[in-house]
Amino acid sequence: MRPAQLLGAQIGAALAAFGVTYTALGSSSVAACFGVFGFLGPSALVCRLRTTRARELRDAWPDVVDNLASAVRAGMSLPEAVGAIAERGPAPLRPAFARFAADHRATGQFLVCLDRLKGDLSDPVADRICEALRVAREVGGTDLGRLLRTLSGFLREDARIRAELETRQGWTVNAARLAVAAPWLVLLLLATQSTTLRVFDSGSGRLLLVLGGATTLVAYRLMLRVGRLPTERRVLT
Repeated sequence: MRPAQLLGAQIGAALAAFGVTYTALGSSSVAACFGVFGFLGPSALVCRLRTTRARELRDAWPDVVDNLASAVRAGMSLPEAVGAIAERGPAPLRPAFARFAADHRATGQFLVCLDRLKGDLSDPVADRICEALRVAREVGGTDLGRLLRTLSGFLREDARIRAELETRQGWTVNAARLAVAAPWLVLLLLATQSTTLRVFDSGSGRLLLVLGGATTLVAYRLMLRVGRLPTERRVLT
């Protein structure tokens, strides 16, 4: 998703949340609070989708490395071994390797196509694999198969440990999210009474909503920061 598309989705979600809340409750102050939450919703969804994609790639990379090691051991050339992932590799990664195969057939420049593949995948593991293939192409040697098999073992162990940590962390993170959402659910219940709406539409009521919203956002960001697992950065770009 491009930044302009994300901004448009945020504005649309904010207007929709504001309109629905104002129609149901008739309070501009309460509707503005939920309009802010609607504005933040699409970005949270994108972050969640990005995390899901990273998890899928983390589980798929060991199979890619095993396929490359098998192809190298069978005597295939490096362009053929990389292009073959488009047919027998994991499904989430096949489109990127299919584009690599098409680029290599059109240009015949392995290193240039490898750089495009690395940028297309945008993943630290892909950077390591591409640089290993680059060194093997430029320098040669017989250690590429052993290196790929060692890398595959490391990736499987890392995926197993991270999956265990995410499972244990999930209960704590979900409980923290419920604690953040609970006050606003209570606000919705209180807003069904006309006397409560008049209180929140006053100056002190608006100040209370602003302070509560700021506290909620700060607490949520702190929760994410404390519970975040370390992620590998791209250093071979």
